[in-house]
Amino acid sequence: MRLILSCPDRPGLVAAVAEFLASRGLNITDVDQHSSEAGRFYMRMVFEPPEADAADGLASDFNAEVARPNEMGYRLTGAGERRRVVVMVSKPAHCLRELLWRFDGGDLPGSLVDVISNHPDHREEVERLGIPYAQLLSEGEILERIGGSADLVVLARYMQILSGDFLERVGCPVINIHHSFLPSFAGAEPYRRAQDRGVKLIGATAHYVTEELDAGPIIEQDTARVSHRDELGELVRIGEEIERSVLTRAVRAHLEDRVIVDGNRTVVL
Repeated sequence: MRLILSCPDRPGLVAAVAEFLASRGLNITDVDQHSSEAGRFYMRMVFEPPEADAADGLASDFNAEVARPNEMGYRLTGAGERRRVVVMVSKPAHCLRELLWRFDGGDLPGSLVDVISNHPDHREEVERLGIPYAQLLSEGEILERIGGSADLVVLARYMQILSGDFLERVGCPVINIHHSFLPSFAGAEPYRRAQDRGVKLIGATAHYVTEELDAGPIIEQDTARVSHRDELGELVRIGEEIERSVLTRAVRAHLEDRVIVDGNRTVVL
C-alpha cells in the first residue's frame, strides 16, 4: 500500500507513522520525504498491505492515532491498483502514440480504457490495440461517455479548452501537456514564434488542468538547447520529443502517487 501525506512540519512525524505501521506488523518497503522552508512536511511511504480482515480499520485507526493529532492531509492507496486512464486527443498524434506504446508494453502502471477525439484520424491505430475510440465534439457527450469511469484524464495534445463545469463534473484529475516551458509562447504556432525570437531553449510542461488556462500546478518540465541553425521542422521534431517524454513522466508520477498538490504547486517525490 501507499501512504501519501502532507502536514505542518514538526519533530517525530516519520517515527509516528513508522510506529503505527510496526504496531500492526506492517513492513515499510520504500519512503521519500521533504520538508519545505515554509514549514510543510511531505511524505510518500510504501508498505506491505495488511491482511484482509485488518484492512478496513487501518484508515480509521491511522486517522485517529496519527493523522488528526498531527493535522495531516493524507490518502491511502493500493500499490497494485490498475487505475483507469482516458486519453483525449486532437490531430497531433505524437503524444497519443507514446502513451499507446507505454500502456501496451506495461511501462505505465494503469489501464488505458478509452481514447476520445474531436477528429476521426486515430481510430484505426487505437482500435487495433483493442482500445475503444470515440469521436465526440461536445463536453456533454464526453462527460456522458466517461460517466465517472476514469481515474485520470490525459490531454495528449487535445486542442480544445475545457470549461470549469467540465473539470468539476469529470470526477478525476486532468493532466495536460503544454508545448512550451510555461509561460513562454503560450497559444498557437509556438515553434514559429520561438524561431522568430531566436530562442536558445525550447521545452514542454505537463500540469494539472484548472479553470485558469495553463496555470494549473506543474508536474513535470524539460528543455532542449536549439540554435539559429535549427529550421522550423527541426524545432517541431525536438519539441515533440520533449512533449512525449514530459507527458509520460507526469502520467507515471501521478499513477505512482508521487505527486502531492499544495495550492498552486506540487511536490513530486
